Amino acid sequence: MGTIDTKEIRGKNTKKVTTLSEENQYSCYQCGKCSAGCPAAPFMDLLPNQVLRLLQLGKVDRILQSNTPFACCSCFVCSSRCPKGIDVAAIMESLRQISLRAKNDDFDVKDIEQEELEKIPPILLVGTFRKLTS
Repeated sequence: MGTIDTKEIRGKNTKKVTTLSEENQYSCYQCGKCSAGCPAAPFMDLLPNQVLRLLQLGKVDRILQSNTPFACCSCFVCSSRCPKGIDVAAIMESLRQISLRAKNDDFDVKDIEQEELEKIPPILLVGTFRKLTS
């Protein structure tokens, strides 16, 4: 079996994520600890470990089509649990930056129904407001 040339599969946006986050997503071996402890996981289209795998495959556009970077509440549970020391929260922040720079705002407070608002963890709302107003 041949080896995969990671330079070949890295896309332009994958390099942006690496540059902005200063993290090596290729060191992730998919243990799933980041996703297992994530308090925002029920609100995400993709789990954090799935985001890292898609990054490894160079499929940043697929990640940017999901709500996952904006659902991340930046609580750093994923980063603290990672046995490889990957700062997953920094990667999520870089994905948000790329999306916002491309004017792909995926969140509007007015669109949240009252029943849904009561189910959302407060840290998720605070983190999202902070991300969109900084």
